Amino acid sequence: MKKILGFPPGKSSYYEHAFIHRSVSITGPHGEPYNNERLEFLGDAVLDAVVSDYLFRNYPAGDEGFLSRLRSLIVRRETLNQLAREVGLEEFLISHTEANRKVKHLWGNSFEALVGAVYLDKGYKKTRKFILNRILKNYLDLSRLQEDNRDFKSRLVEWAQKNRASIDFEVDSFADENHELVFTTRVLLNNETIGTGRGYSKKESEQQAASRALSHIGI
Repeated sequence: MKKILGFPPGKSSYYEHAFIHRSVSITGPHGEPYNNERLEFLGDAVLDAVVSDYLFRNYPAGDEGFLSRLRSLIVRRETLNQLAREVGLEEFLISHTEANRKVKHLWGNSFEALVGAVYLDKGYKKTRKFILNRILKNYLDLSRLQEDNRDFKSRLVEWAQKNRASIDFEVDSFADENHELVFTTRVLLNNETIGTGRGYSKKESEQQAASRALSHIGI
């Protein structure tokens, strides 16, 4: 973990916690679930804040739409899954769920949980340094990401704004046979469904639905 972070961890329990998937079904002393979901929630927020601040400072000519698209490409599930593998988090993850294509999002979740663990252990400044110096500079090509046009949700929202159309995303969820949470998304254009999507993360289902909606309107 020291090799990944660039500094020695302080409280090791944070990092142990970060790599326990909910499928393991461990409980704490008071019966509370002991998994990385809460750390994932925290890490997601911290990662968004750090990336937003970095893009704001380093792209002074970028408007809100450009900054939002680039941030979305950095923090999307596909990117975080790849980062988790390249950093080497696979060897730490404890899970009773096979890492097949259906549940590949668990790698990106573990990366967000790691960010949450670093934040609790070292604070915001150290976490920011870890994300920028150890992750963005070593594993992400921002020039290539700027050319990536697969952020379908942002493209759809931009189209709606330009055309004064009303776009809504309706998201529901259910548990599958493996007790994994599945998200379903409907895209409504002026209250008419023009695209649906399903995935093992909210972002994944929204992107799939938005992609189909763009095809429906011919974009």
